[in-house]
Amino acid sequence: MSQEQQQPGGDNAARRAPTDRHVHARVKPGLHPGDVTVRVVRRSFRGFERIGRGRLEAMVELERPRGAFGALRRWLVGDPIHNALEHEERLSKRKALAVFSSDALSSVAYAPQETVIILLAAGAAALTWSLPISVAVICLLAIVVTSYRQTIQAYPKGGGSYIVARGNLGDRVGLIAASSLVIGYILTVSVSVASAVDQLTSAVPFLLPGRVAIGVALILLVTLANLRGIKDSGSIFAIPTYVFLVSMYLMIGVGLHRLATGTFEVSHPMELPPGTQEMSLFLLLRAFAVGSAVMTGTEAISDGIQAFKAPEQKNAAMTLVIMAVILAVMFLGLSVLIVGGTIIPSHSETLISIIARSVFADSVLYYIVQASAVLILVLAANTAYADFPRLASFMARDDFAPHQLALRGERLAFSNGIVLLGLMSALLILAFGGSTGALLPLYAVSVFIAFTCSQAGMVKRFLTLREGNVWWLKAGINGVGATVTGFVALMAAVTNFSNPDLPIIPGLPIGWGAWLILVTIPFLIWVFMNVKAHYRVAAAHRALPPVPSATEEPRNAVVIPLARLDRPAIEALRYARSLSDDVTAVHVAVEHESVAELEAQWNRWGAGVPLTIIESPYRSLTRPLLQYLTELRRAEGLDYVTVVLPEYVPNDWWEHLLHGQSAQFLKLQLLFQPGFVVTSVPCHEEFTAVPAAEAARPEG
Repeated sequence: MSQEQQQPGGDNAARRAPTDRHVHARVKPGLHPGDVTVRVVRRSFRGFERIGRGRLEAMVELERPRGAFGALRRWLVGDPIHNALEHEERLSKRKALAVFSSDALSSVAYAPQETVIILLAAGAAALTWSLPISVAVICLLAIVVTSYRQTIQAYPKGGGSYIVARGNLGDRVGLIAASSLVIGYILTVSVSVASAVDQLTSAVPFLLPGRVAIGVALILLVTLANLRGIKDSGSIFAIPTYVFLVSMYLMIGVGLHRLATGTFEVSHPMELPPGTQEMSLFLLLRAFAVGSAVMTGTEAISDGIQAFKAPEQKNAAMTLVIMAVILAVMFLGLSVLIVGGTIIPSHSETLISIIARSVFADSVLYYIVQASAVLILVLAANTAYADFPRLASFMARDDFAPHQLALRGERLAFSNGIVLLGLMSALLILAFGGSTGALLPLYAVSVFIAFTCSQAGMVKRFLTLREGNVWWLKAGINGVGATVTGFVALMAAVTNFSNPDLPIIPGLPIGWGAWLILVTIPFLIWVFMNVKAHYRVAAAHRALPPVPSATEEPRNAVVIPLARLDRPAIEALRYARSLSDDVTAVHVAVEHESVAELEAQWNRWGAGVPLTIIESPYRSLTRPLLQYLTELRRAEGLDYVTVVLPEYVPNDWWEHLLHGQSAQFLKLQLLFQPGFVVTSVPCHEEFTAVPAAEAARPEG
């Protein structure tokens, strides 16, 4: 819209013209004396849309990929999503079950197996203990799920262990929970992917030597999928999750029917290894602790409530119950088949593969079960990708983690947290050789420490607020949850603290023990506390004064370091003169012969700017220049010294390697020196100085 009107008042009319920098008022004399015509025009800013006075909005065209790498990244990650479309990224219960429950549901592929491996230390007879241990694990699952339903009701915006523990028990307990969760999420990805590789190599044995490389590649794929955003990852993961559930229930159902009719025969039965130690309570507790890893991922739903469609709390609570029922039935059904068929894993084949082959032989259904198990285990890592970045953003908001982790990427996902999780998980796969058994004991300890902190925080909340008529009952439920999960955490730590020489099947290690967790958690707490301390100090230094103070303009001198006199130097000189009248050029001479030539050229091109020559007989460039700048600021009492660096910029990245990097080193060193401002004046190969011209168009 353009505006053109006559107004009386001369200068007053000009003062009434818009003060918005992006709107320009042109004032012309009017038809009558004292009248003026004010024409308001809007300056054109390509790539921006005007959304109000003094406000521009960057358009999507600015996000168009540049170059081959940018095009590849856009193809992999997808187009950027506008903030206004965030509500469309919410998940339905069906997709949320795939995103948040894949970790817990997929744990049936490795938790029963690791339980059996531990029990076999006491011989074949100990295998029957697998069933009562499974029942005990299911009871524990019921307690934890009931407790977390109350957490969902109490924290509608997300109530993970960190938020609940810190809000009710203070920073230190909150950081214990956060450290446990960080370790747990990293292990979620590593354990799930390692188990997926186990299932894959069971069906395709010749891939076994490349298990570590396959694991790292799978982590890369899941990371890329999550960088596309929550909604896209939910759509990608929904189909494999439901294929896994259908195939597992079909396998369990057919297997139980054959077991009941006496027609269940194990394919490739293995000879049970002899026991080397007596059955003991310690061994049973160790097996129970490892089997309890089936509950990993239970917290994910309570932490990701805001990812659900409305009504968020109701949908999250219902999804949690559905997940628990599905998981309990699968876990118990597999345990019955393991005990009834006396099934034990081998070095080259998992329990799931043996059961599926026994039920379906080598038919297509067997390969569907294995393929779906591989996919669900890979996708189980998605639970960690959904929750770790969210946890990291909460901690960054509270200054316990780098603030970059609180930033969302182009797809409305916390991209920095996603990439960080992928890197850490891949390193863990490499460190442990992709062994599920070596990673699982660490997993149980970290998960149940977080559970305990969360439930204890809920107890404190109910006792403090006393909301509702049955607050005491709710506090009791969470109290039972805290007690049980605390006992399991302690039990897992004690039973896994050492790595006993169990007579396990060759090639299936149990783990490194809990000592690594007990060392890592205090270390992470120390890191988080130091990050918080840094941000506290930084905030104090960056705080605004109580009231704006009218101070004198700071004294500033401009210095141009010159290696030679060329076009980049002249462009830097022109820019420096536009900043200040106090400009000095400095040349550090390591070769005396070049000084006379430079001085002769400077008389012609220097435009009256003084030139200081610093002789450097020891051929050092940076140190004499830094000392000169420091002394200049001290001697003249300057508030700032602005250093203008001429830089030649080649067209290709590799050509930068052919030029000296002294300017970059100088920037880096001055960055940590107070009172210095560094400005680069790039001179490109096709640079042409174009005078600034106002590009304006009539408003409208």
